[in-house]
Amino acid sequence: MQILMVSDLHYSLPQLDWVLKVGPRYDLVIIAGDLLDTNSMVGVGAQMVVILKYLDRLRRDVPLLVCSGNHDLDIDGEEGERVSRWVQEARAEGLWVDGDTVDIAGERFTICPWWDGETTRDAIDRQIAEVAANRAADGQAGWKWVYHAPPSALPVSWSGQRHFGDPSLADWITRYKPEFVFCGHVHEAPFSRGGSWVSLMGETLVFNPGRQIGGFPTHIVLDTERREAVWFSVEGAERLDWSVPIAAKPEPLYEMPGWVPA
Repeated sequence: MQILMVSDLHYSLPQLDWVLKVGPRYDLVIIAGDLLDTNSMVGVGAQMVVILKYLDRLRRDVPLLVCSGNHDLDIDGEEGERVSRWVQEARAEGLWVDGDTVDIAGERFTICPWWDGETTRDAIDRQIAEVAANRAADGQAGWKWVYHAPPSALPVSWSGQRHFGDPSLADWITRYKPEFVFCGHVHEAPFSRGGSWVSLMGETLVFNPGRQIGGFPTHIVLDTERREAVWFSVEGAERLDWSVPIAAKPEPLYEMPGWVPA
C-alpha cells in the first residue's frame, strides 16, 4: 500500500489543490490535523465550508483519514472543553475521522481527536483500549494511529528551542505499541537542528511532515510493501528504510532548493 501523508495545511488553498490533484495516485491519504487556520483573515466558518468541499471531493477518489488539530476546534463540548464537531460531521463513505477505526488493505487505522481537557483525553484512552482489546481477539496486525500532536521528548516534537509533544500519547505508545503514528503540529521539527520528520519510540515509528509555505505541502510517502518512507520538502528529500533495523538517521536523497514535485 502506498500512503500520502500531510498535516498542518492551515487553509492553504494552493496546498489543498495539490493534495486534491496528487492524492488519487495513492492507495490512501492521511491528513493529520490543522486544516483550519485560526490566524487567517478568512473567518473560521467560511474556512470550514471550503475545507469540507475539498474533503468531499478527495474522498470520492481515494480513501481519506482526517483527525482534528488544535486549530480545528469549533464548539464547546462536555465540561467546557473545545471539540471539533465539524470534522466529525464530515464523516462519509470513504472518509474516516476522529473516533473512527477502519481496516484498509489489511491494516488497521485508529483516528484520534485533539484533546482540550481530561474528558476528551479519557475518551481517547477508552477508544485506544477498546481497539487494542479487539485486536487481541482477532489477531489483526499492523495497527496505525492518526493523532495530531507528536509524543513528547522526540525529534519529531522538537521546534528548535523546546519540545511541544503530548506526554499522554507517549504513554499510550509505550502501553499499546502501534506500528506507526502519523502526527503533525510541530511545524519546525523536520527543519530544526536536532529535529526530524521521523522518530523511533520503542518499536513505533512516529512521522511528522512539518510545514512549509508555498504551492505544495511538506509530505511523506510510505510504501508498506517496500518498507520505506520518503519525506519531501522545498529543501529536498530524505528516505527511511525500515526493512532493516533502524539505527541511523534518514538517508538524504538530494537537496534541491526550490524543487517542486509534479
